Amino acid sequence: MTAATYTTQLQAGLGMIAETQLLLELWEPGMDAASLNQVALNSGRFPNLSARRLRNLIMECFGPRYLADGKKPAQLLKALGSALNHREWAQLLFIYTCRANLILRDFVGEVFWAAYGSGRDRLSREDAQFFVVQAKQHGKTTTAWSDSTIRRVSAYVAGCCADFGLLDNTIRGNYKILPFRIESRVAVILAHELHFAGHSDMRLIASPDWALFGMDRADVLHELKRQALAGLLIVQSASDVIQISWRYNRLEELINVITNVIA
Repeated sequence: MTAATYTTQLQAGLGMIAETQLLLELWEPGMDAASLNQVALNSGRFPNLSARRLRNLIMECFGPRYLADGKKPAQLLKALGSALNHREWAQLLFIYTCRANLILRDFVGEVFWAAYGSGRDRLSREDAQFFVVQAKQHGKTTTAWSDSTIRRVSAYVAGCCADFGLLDNTIRGNYKILPFRIESRVAVILAHELHFAGHSDMRLIASPDWALFGMDRADVLHELKRQALAGLLIVQSASDVIQISWRYNRLEELINVITNVIA
């Protein structure tokens, strides 16, 4: 298996939750990152950002996260519009951010959930730095990062976790671990997206996206069975065989139903 490649792209915007909302309002199907940058620059909706800062935000953050995979993430998020509350919206952005930034994905799995599972209530700056140092030693970084880069990237991953609600950064360099559980509607949307992206049922419940919420296969199956009670899908399982069927194939149908059925 090829080792993960870690970059410093998080530095361009961390979670960028509010900025993503604005950019999605401007984005239209067919736009690439360069086209969106020009539209955003002319929109006047980012008065506090320099042209260079805005470009970095779009090219280094928005593009890799939401215009990957044939722009499907942006299409999904734009279709959802205002159907989700802030926490649900942030969790979807969290998933796409982790897909685009493997260093964040692995930090969440190897550091955050490990600490949570061991009963710790805080993470420190040193925890984040140790993770990045280990990554460098194992050849996972794009280049041989300097000590200053290690310190900055450590702050980026922890800061991104704070943006998405995993950590509380009220005390600088000392992060309180917050309760973090996948929201019901996010679980349904994620499962629907994975299914119609061509994942088999077994591969769907084993997707690394679930692990971002501390879920193993049994947790995923339990959550999907719970949602099946609302009539959105059918879940059948026996021994190692799992079969998932959807009542609503079109995303627009699913959005309408989850808006009115799932709280």
